[in-house]
Amino acid sequence: MLVGGDLSGIRIKHFPFLLAIRCNLMDVRGMSGAKTFRLGLLGSGKGSNAAAIADACASGQIPAQVAIVLSDVADAGILQQARERGLPAVFIAPGKLRAKLDEAAGAAYIRALQDAQVDLVALAGFMRILQGAFLRVFAQRVVNIHPALLPAFPGLEAWKQALDYGVKVTGATVHFVDQGVDTGPIIAQRTVPVLPGDTPATLHARIQEAERVVYPATIAALARGAVRVQGRQTVWQ
Repeated sequence: MLVGGDLSGIRIKHFPFLLAIRCNLMDVRGMSGAKTFRLGLLGSGKGSNAAAIADACASGQIPAQVAIVLSDVADAGILQQARERGLPAVFIAPGKLRAKLDEAAGAAYIRALQDAQVDLVALAGFMRILQGAFLRVFAQRVVNIHPALLPAFPGLEAWKQALDYGVKVTGATVHFVDQGVDTGPIIAQRTVPVLPGDTPATLHARIQEAERVVYPATIAALARGAVRVQGRQTVWQ
């Protein structure tokens, strides 16, 4: 079940909301003269969501191209996923801070994304908190997928939090990234039932399946148009 729209698969006609993007970057145009919507993907792990997004772009289900894939882990699977698909894949060292990008690393990520002329930054398992200058430069142009129905269970291992709490339904949330941790305006959610006998691993696996549906569909809709953010609300048109 999708909260905020009727989604079966990732066909965009089932998810007709749009995004108005403030973009000061150079206009990039394809053969037809239409602007090519460009994505920057950031991740730290295996890259399953990044692969789903890249494949949806390649198939035309997302009307965009992946312009660059960045990781803070030199041997991360997301970089290998990108290289297998012929996409630019770059490791940028995160600096000395444990949970965040330090100032120099943050500047390097900003520069790489600006050089790639991205319209939207999609986090796909990126394990560093983004704050400060990064979110000012890409204001309302950074999205994330979280493995729970926010605002419930923010932070790490959200599927385990949900299971330990005893909820009957959890899921996945696509949201804009703001200066907090998993606190930005919610764009879309997809529900996942908690089944008798579930373990953290089995529940997490089903949430990941939901993520690979709702995240590409949401990005496709963002690439197509406009959504207004009014306080805590996203208004779809």
